[in-house]
Amino acid sequence: MTIAIWLTVVSICLLGAMSPGPSLAVVLKQTLSGGRQVGLIAAISHGLGVGLYALLCISGIAVMITASQVLFTTLQWGGAGYLLWMGINALRAATTSKAMLADPPTTGSAARDGFLVVFLNPKIALFFIALFSQVIGSETSWLEKFTYASTAMVIDMAWYMVVVWSFSNPRWLARLQQNVIWVERAFGVILIALAVRVLSNGLVN
Repeated sequence: MTIAIWLTVVSICLLGAMSPGPSLAVVLKQTLSGGRQVGLIAAISHGLGVGLYALLCISGIAVMITASQVLFTTLQWGGAGYLLWMGINALRAATTSKAMLADPPTTGSAARDGFLVVFLNPKIALFFIALFSQVIGSETSWLEKFTYASTAMVIDMAWYMVVVWSFSNPRWLARLQQNVIWVERAFGVILIALAVRVLSNGLVN
């Protein structure tokens, strides 16, 4: 493994982490609803999920996921269903009083949502297969493979921790939490729209 190849992996993983999508919506929702600590837990669990997918890809299991249309579709629809469930829950919460919304999400639910939004997204497997097929060969050692997977995990985790830290600025967070009902409604609509997009893409494919 050369520095040039490693920097290529770093650049591609950073671009992948920064692309907006369900992961960003979930991490932001946890941050704005529960504060910095809850958001950081969601970011960390999301990074762990990315690291797991990277290891699965390197070990060849992710190839099995993408090769099996049934398994790929099951994961894709499961992910869409999970986004839909979170979106509906957010809209239902937004119809209640502000007093009820004042209770932040638990650290457990933040860890669960951060991890599952990755685990139920088989397109992450496609991303890593496309990436690692360019840099991993038969001569690549397991130490180098582990380094690539760890790089993907750390970059994803670090990016979302930066997002959480930025959006949990006390001044910003206080204003947003004063309008928590509208925040919940907005994220509910976003999550449902993302679920519909995933489902529509699955039907087209």
